[in-house]
Amino acid sequence: MSNSETLTFDIQKNPNPATASEREALLQNPGFGRIFTDHMVTIRYSQDRGWHSPKIEPRKALALDPATVVLHYAQEIFEGMKAYHLPDGGAALFRPSANARRFHNSAERLAMPTLPENMFVESVRELVKIDREWIPTAEGSSLYLRPFMIGTEVALGTRPATDYVFCVIASPVASFFKGGGSAVTLWLSENYTRAAPGGTGAAKCGGNYAASLSALAEGQREGCDQVVFLDAVEKRWIEELGGMNIFFVFKDGSLQTPPLTGTILPGITRDSLIKLGRDMGLTVREEPYSIEQWQADAESGRLSEAFACGTAAVVTPIGKLKGHKHGFTIGDGEAGPTTLRLKAALTDIQFGRAPDKNEWLDRLF
Repeated sequence: MSNSETLTFDIQKNPNPATASEREALLQNPGFGRIFTDHMVTIRYSQDRGWHSPKIEPRKALALDPATVVLHYAQEIFEGMKAYHLPDGGAALFRPSANARRFHNSAERLAMPTLPENMFVESVRELVKIDREWIPTAEGSSLYLRPFMIGTEVALGTRPATDYVFCVIASPVASFFKGGGSAVTLWLSENYTRAAPGGTGAAKCGGNYAASLSALAEGQREGCDQVVFLDAVEKRWIEELGGMNIFFVFKDGSLQTPPLTGTILPGITRDSLIKLGRDMGLTVREEPYSIEQWQADAESGRLSEAFACGTAAVVTPIGKLKGHKHGFTIGDGEAGPTTLRLKAALTDIQFGRAPDKNEWLDRLF
């Protein structure tokens, strides 16, 4: 299958899909990542055939030999994106080509074959179309899409696999955090780092998230919702959360976010908010910000707001930070006006309530 070839899926409909009433009941309270649609996408890769055998089939378990490469050497990458219900009854993806490019870059970093971007986008589009009835219509809800790729060669040995499978699954979701839009409390990780220069920090791979879990558990024991990491070299520069980028809003109306230097995931929500902020006439800086300066600015009032962002959590206000050596409240501890303005601007575009001047929406039907 050539990179420019149009995909022709072997479509195998689920013989026992959820009934309309079952689906409606599940969509009443979907939570996040707990229920899944009827179908999945699979595309296989082998050294001799390249990408082949594209299928849309009933969602099912993957059969893996105990010696499958991914289980031992963690050759795995993934993406997170959403399909949104539009006011006229249609649906759209948000910047899927950006996800396809990041998936390509992640594959290169993990020594995996790169999936042509048109195949990535077409796979996601076709899954949403076949499972369109699963797109929730409740306020703030969406269909979360999880494209991923794993090394499936059966072999032990520290080298790239020869065989892979690319999959897409889908899950109707509500808010990522239980508190909805309320401000979260962060734990400052001083014992763990998320990524180091030359590592995989800029790739979206499972190992990065696994490395954050001990710090997250530590934070949860301290009553926090999420963890924020410092750089691995000086242990003083703010990088990102366990799965989200971070922004700071100052009293003068300007915004600042840590620069992409190879240790931070280049978030698509992050990039979109930078563009939206500048379109609003706000100054947006991509510059380093230290933990010492963060505390000083919060205590002096120079810093008025902070928020985390990502596909899953969208825009989440940060109210407090706790740590062994640091502890402070940002502003009044609640969502600030700039945070709410940016969140509204982004979600209004995603849900088709505002003009899409940047042509970010990919309408499906």
